[in-house]
Amino acid sequence: MCVCVCVYTIDKIVTISRSRLQKMLVMNTIRNSALRSGWLLNSLRKQSPSITTRTFSLGLRLGQQQDTVNVTFVRANGQKIKATGKVGDSLLDVVVNSNVDLDGFGACEGTLTCSTCHLIFKTNDYEKLPDKPGDEELDMLDLAYELTDTSRLGCQITLTKDMDGLEVQVPTTINDARAA
Repeated sequence: MCVCVCVYTIDKIVTISRSRLQKMLVMNTIRNSALRSGWLLNSLRKQSPSITTRTFSLGLRLGQQQDTVNVTFVRANGQKIKATGKVGDSLLDVVVNSNVDLDGFGACEGTLTCSTCHLIFKTNDYEKLPDKPGDEELDMLDLAYELTDTSRLGCQITLTKDMDGLEVQVPTTINDARAA
């Protein structure tokens, strides 16, 4: 919960100096625990006996989790590797952020200059993808090994909540198109 501390004087409007304003801004960032312990209130009262405080909730939770999407990467040998990504991440982000061990995957870091993040989708999942591959992606896919009609580059697939439970096949070998 985000906490704001508002300072009022009882009988007059006070011009606030820059240093006082900075102190107030610092106080605005203090969380509920400081208020509950009485530490902040006692400190404020020492500075000005006429100060009272009010706590406001902005309805936001600090560290609130974004929607997550579960993805399973299936190696050629059948081994399944489960990972979790956030809505808006690319499949390349999921591999990197979840430390999925796929040798050489995403060598160009998503700049669309290699084909190392080549993935093969099930037909059903491929047809549900929100975006179709562009010309640059198709050019890179032409250089990928084990190309299929449902091949895409992981760096070009952005996760949506509808993709939860997605399962993608990882080709046996990769081809770094930058070396071609």
